[in-house]
Amino acid sequence: MLTLASKLKRDDGGKTGRASGASDSTHRVSIRDRLLTKVAELEAHLPSTCKASFPDEDKLHHFQLAVSPDEGYYQSGRFEFEINVPEAYNMVPPKVRCLTRIWHPNITETGEICLSLLREHSIDGTGWAPTRTLKDVVWGLNSLFTDLLNFDDPLNIDAAEHHLKDKEDFRKKVQDYIKHYAR
Repeated sequence: MLTLASKLKRDDGGKTGRASGASDSTHRVSIRDRLLTKVAELEAHLPSTCKASFPDEDKLHHFQLAVSPDEGYYQSGRFEFEINVPEAYNMVPPKVRCLTRIWHPNITETGEICLSLLREHSIDGTGWAPTRTLKDVVWGLNSLFTDLLNFDDPLNIDAAEHHLKDKEDFRKKVQDYIKHYAR
């Protein structure tokens, strides 16, 4: 299997290339160059409820996404996600974590996310594939607040059971979390 790391080694021709004190940004220049077109495509196709930001423009492989749903339980909240694109992208999915504390059946309070396209291996065929893009990841994260909100296959079982037992109290708890953590 060809990965970006193996291609770089092959293209380097076995040269040592990096000095022992080389920085992460120097090491990741090739992935930065590769991501330039992907980032431009991503920014051109962001949903209106999303905003991407790059804390360090020399590290395009590490960025944040803010999702501000305009409908449903999570309307009026602003939820921050951290996205790290590994060197082996697009053979492996980006690593994504929710930075905002949230009461959600598919996101734990510690930021783990249950979204099939972020799974490297999936038996149902909906996991990561090399044909997927960062745009797919963004749209998937955005959809976790609307049409991909899944109470039947939860990661946060307590939130899903809460919704099943008392939808109105679930809504109140979501709004309480938004008030305290997602503004």
